[in-house]
Amino acid sequence: MLKPLGTAALLLTAMLVPTTASAAPTATNCVLSAASVTSTGDHKNVVITATAPPQARTTVLGKAVYPPGQVKVMASTAISDDGYGGYSVGGYLIMGDGLYYGGYGVHPDATPTTSSGFRRIGGGWGNFTMVEEAEYQGPTQSGISRWNVYGLRSDGVLFRWNLAGNRVWRSTGSATGFAAVKSMTLISKSATYDTFLANTRGGALYTIHIPLSSPMKPVVKLVRSRTWQGFETLLAQKCGVYGTILVGIDKDTDSASLYAVGRFTGTSTVIRSLGKVPATFPDNVYARLKDLGAPLTGE
Repeated sequence: MLKPLGTAALLLTAMLVPTTASAAPTATNCVLSAASVTSTGDHKNVVITATAPPQARTTVLGKAVYPPGQVKVMASTAISDDGYGGYSVGGYLIMGDGLYYGGYGVHPDATPTTSSGFRRIGGGWGNFTMVEEAEYQGPTQSGISRWNVYGLRSDGVLFRWNLAGNRVWRSTGSATGFAAVKSMTLISKSATYDTFLANTRGGALYTIHIPLSSPMKPVVKLVRSRTWQGFETLLAQKCGVYGTILVGIDKDTDSASLYAVGRFTGTSTVIRSLGKVPATFPDNVYARLKDLGAPLTGE
């Protein structure tokens, strides 16, 4: 199991001071790491700080660590201290028709990055547009208590698996009706549910609340009815107790916009635009860099 880095090392420390659904959220040094895979297989990271206007710093986490041009979809990716002054990176990704888990390590003495390889989970993933891992660690727990993986297929079917015991995959349901979804990002994890935020091709913004009970019955709630169709990727990071910072990436312009969001409460949700991110986003695959087990409490 990966050993989480300290939040200071990950630059994921955040504070959001809002407080009611009707009050404008105020972000103070909230940070989101938008990592990408370049055409040459580098793992690049744009560290976005939620000031107004936003700040951004671009770094390369690993050189030539992914097969060039093969990564189609990537889940949020965990970064961890390797115990020797370097760090390890790992997560799920789709290459070709297969789902894989794998990553790489970076040595503290700046010697070349080493790949840990990619373990094939299974086939039939060529038509999936999203894969995400939702691991939950309760506030009083010393480790992860549950692991779930979600996948959205291009025909609008949303699937869920539970990783039990020695990481054996067990299907725990599916739901139809999500063909209009353009992008999804995880905003909440709890002992009893996970929640995603999704934008549609028609411009609407919804929360998708998914109880862990069986059968799988998502509860969809409208947040905004228009203007969100321009983003091919949404990324979210916890900010304070119930706040979220949200990044929308527009591939038509290779640009991104940053928002501070109060707790998601349907159409009463307060969303404050912080402006354009001062960086370019030319890559095709973006995913949030995460501290494994860190909470998400947006809903």
